[in-house]
Amino acid sequence: MKISILMSLLTLMLGSSKSFAYDRITGEPFASRSEVIAQNAMVATSQPLATQVGLEILRQGGNAIDAAIAANAMLGLVEPTGSGIGGDLFAIVWDAKTQKLYGLNASGRSPKSLTLEHFKLQGLDSIPAHGPLPVSVPGAVDGWFELHAKFGSLPMTSILSPSIEYAKNGFPVSELVAYYMQRSALKLSGFEGFKETYMPKGHTPVKGQLFKNKGLAVTYEKIATGGRDAFYKGDIARSIAAYMKKQGGFLSYDDLARHTSEWIEPVSTNYKGYDVWELPPNGQGIAALQILNVLEQFDVEGMGFGSEQYIHSFVEAKKLAFEDRAKYYADPAFNKIPVDWLISKEYAQQRRKLIDNNKASKRIDAGLNEGDTIYLTTADKDGNMVSLIQSNYRGMGSGMTPTGLGFVLQDRGEMFSLKEGHFNVYAPNKRPFHTIIPAFITRNGQPWVSFGVMGGGTQPQMHAQIVVNLIDFGMNLQEAGDAPRMLHSGSSQPTDEVMTDGGYVSLETGFNAKVKRQLIKKGHVIQDVLGAFGGYQAIMRDPETGIYYGASESRKDGQAAGY
Repeated sequence: MKISILMSLLTLMLGSSKSFAYDRITGEPFASRSEVIAQNAMVATSQPLATQVGLEILRQGGNAIDAAIAANAMLGLVEPTGSGIGGDLFAIVWDAKTQKLYGLNASGRSPKSLTLEHFKLQGLDSIPAHGPLPVSVPGAVDGWFELHAKFGSLPMTSILSPSIEYAKNGFPVSELVAYYMQRSALKLSGFEGFKETYMPKGHTPVKGQLFKNKGLAVTYEKIATGGRDAFYKGDIARSIAAYMKKQGGFLSYDDLARHTSEWIEPVSTNYKGYDVWELPPNGQGIAALQILNVLEQFDVEGMGFGSEQYIHSFVEAKKLAFEDRAKYYADPAFNKIPVDWLISKEYAQQRRKLIDNNKASKRIDAGLNEGDTIYLTTADKDGNMVSLIQSNYRGMGSGMTPTGLGFVLQDRGEMFSLKEGHFNVYAPNKRPFHTIIPAFITRNGQPWVSFGVMGGGTQPQMHAQIVVNLIDFGMNLQEAGDAPRMLHSGSSQPTDEVMTDGGYVSLETGFNAKVKRQLIKKGHVIQDVLGAFGGYQAIMRDPETGIYYGASESRKDGQAAGY
């Protein structure tokens, strides 16, 4: 313990204690820019070209749903390090006509021919991150068509047209994407099809290099004209199945053909007069609600942003939520998950009693029940808003790159447990635990903020921080995302890891060195990390005027724009 404290203090001494700041005349010093404000529409994505595609669709007369699909398709081309049609999708939609929120779970299931016994016979105690074993059915394309059938306006040919043209003619690769593609290539270039798709000149594209993906252009054209069946029952499905069989995998044509998405009811908690909405498991969204329910019992505003007591209380609330996350969050088709109980105020009051205001916890048990990624958001002139998140899971996914199709298959199956009796234990035709979560906030039954923060287990922590920044600390939409973030790592996981040492806390540049020392005295281990604090996009709607405010992540290549 003494060694951990000394190492943490040494880190602080060696690191800079200076807070970063921009030379701005208005707003908080950590804000990278003002909010984007527009009257008719807004799009916020993690890549400027995708934002522009979304706006193009809106200007053509499309609605927020059309724009979201178009932007997502474009991101699959320009940001393959975090997204693509080989992955899954979740969305929350505010429909202006019915004045209601709708949730979509477009995550895929495990192969029906792959059994738990197979992993045992291979001597595995966890599912590998790459190769054929972690591949589950990609749900994104079906998600597009579910969204389009229920809310879309323009034909799918128009929606996918910009991405098809960019895939054929090329686009200049941005700095961060070039970096992450190069990192992925170190692990994935040995898999058949990867080099042909993403390393046409023997290496991944560098910053500013024009990159074409003609295979993806053809795939998008088939989807645009042939619909979702072109992907799940046509030539694309047969190509995926043949490739996976050749690689020794289990994902079959039948697995693809029988895939369906599910419309689900978003769930919420009221935080100080605002209703914060997430999707229920198999995702981790309700962890954010659990954190907020515990935090509501503290005087967060009085503690102040960046204070030692606020950070301590937040980290301890996160530990509590993540123990339940590790135990209960899984496919509800296989388990009765006590969602209502987990997000109840009564349960939060019980759990709050476990927090020592002066000492960091080392181990916490889950409550006993009695009874890499892209995020985008869009909004249109009619008041429709979409909160959408989509991912390959781990960077560029499994590395499985079906010949000539232009995309990588996800490795989401890695998130299953192999422990018999666990809620999230592997089973055929089962949806794995998911980290990707869209979010939404309403007030008095009206839409207020559509937002999300990409980044694995980071996401529910950052969702809660964004809500607190907006409501307790009175930040504007851009400030709420630019504010320095805290991250706790090392909690128990749905993949069987158990926290026994309290984990560690990482604080972005901008927190006071004195605060860090105070946290160490409470027993927290401080550890520096780089690039782990997520990527944020958000749109806010003024309920009085209908004016939209947009914000985008300063840590990524993102852009918010409107008209």
